[in-house]
Amino acid sequence: MDAAEAVETIQREMTIFARRARASAGRMHPELSLVSYTLLGHLEERGGCRATDLAAHYALDKSTVSRQVAALERAGLIERRLDPEDHRVQVLHLTEPGRTLLSQVTDSRRAAFRARLADWPEEDLARFADYLVRYNAWTPPEPDDVRPGEA
Repeated sequence: MDAAEAVETIQREMTIFARRARASAGRMHPELSLVSYTLLGHLEERGGCRATDLAAHYALDKSTVSRQVAALERAGLIERRLDPEDHRVQVLHLTEPGRTLLSQVTDSRRAAFRARLADWPEEDLARFADYLVRYNAWTPPEPDDVRPGEA
């Protein structure tokens, strides 16, 4: 397989992966979309953050994040708190029900991944993990850095 074929295969398989991830997220917890799950996970990991930080981190439109945040608030999974250093800033935090739900969904997702990867040799798992980290670490160049024909 040459590089062009490999890239096509990667693109196709990543699309399949994304579709399956969205579908499985819905099956694991019908009220918690994949986007909501990732936002909750990020809030837990960071100990809270602003909605604009979520939008920037996930390269999502602010209106998309705003809708997701509103839905998570209505569900009682997150709450807004004033930043103690800047009372003009609202920071999003998980509520106790949010932590509980995130933990349950995370446990289900881990079990699903373990089952799917159970037959993989340890060295393949390590290599796959390294490749995913490397793939996700890439950041696109700023628009001013792109020369004609590169985009």
